[in-house]
Amino acid sequence: MAVPNRDEVRDFLTTRRAKVRPDQVELPTGANRRVPGLRRAEVAMLAGVSVEYYTRLERGNLAGVSEAVLDAIAGALRLDDAERDHLLALARTASTSPARRRRRSTRETTVRPGLRYTLDAITGGPALIRNGRLDIIAANPLGRALHVAAYANPRRPVNLARHCFLDRDSAERFYPDWDKAADTIVAILRTEAGRDPYDKELQDLIGELCTLSEDFRLKWGAHDVRRHATGEKHFHHSVVGRLDLLFESADLAADPGWKLLIYTAAPGSAAADALTLLASWAATNEQTATPTAAAHTSQLQG
Repeated sequence: MAVPNRDEVRDFLTTRRAKVRPDQVELPTGANRRVPGLRRAEVAMLAGVSVEYYTRLERGNLAGVSEAVLDAIAGALRLDDAERDHLLALARTASTSPARRRRRSTRETTVRPGLRYTLDAITGGPALIRNGRLDIIAANPLGRALHVAAYANPRRPVNLARHCFLDRDSAERFYPDWDKAADTIVAILRTEAGRDPYDKELQDLIGELCTLSEDFRLKWGAHDVRRHATGEKHFHHSVVGRLDLLFESADLAADPGWKLLIYTAAPGSAAADALTLLASWAATNEQTATPTAAAHTSQLQG
């Protein structure tokens, strides 16, 4: 039975193996090593499997592999939680029967009233709902104001990956550390591709970015994945300047694949003052919009 993600499995395991130095796992380094990181035989020994078996796995055949073996491989390769989850997702895909495989389109068009009310109730910071492709599904006024540069592109839905890589000048002004932001975006898309490899629109997006952006293509080849649940992000907004914000992200159980992101600033901080200014600017901007612009703003919300 053909495995649809064989190349993905091979490249992921190979790149992870190359990242582990022998001294990190208490193995001799030696002077005659011909490969970066660990040898296949060393991974097999650390995982407690035969070299032949691990070689079969690294060549892309994860079909039917037990979770215990995958955990052992993850330990040998020193995978973090996001990488381990990605390996398990690749194994699930490899074990999916051909009858259940399908390239599907998952474009979402309807935001439930309850979600809109929730977004509108969040007034202290930017909030938005996005999917795994990094499309912005909906946002509160501060969320739209924060990403005003991305919304300037008339293409809908607004996509943060396209803004980052295909509107490079704008993105480099928005992200003080563009390279770090770009790495995060690629890692989120790589994680989503492992979780849902049959999302046609995701595959189309990846193909578009690989074709049009050499930077994306190089970063995509690194096979890095990442959890994106909490942390700090840094922006430079065209109106209010530097914004150092904390964020929390939560999966929406009623809408699989959607995430709610909320940005906040520490009380009394420069970022909190900047958010207050941004809220004032957003309110004025929306209230003084022309009828055409107002209709456009309404479209941005959904």
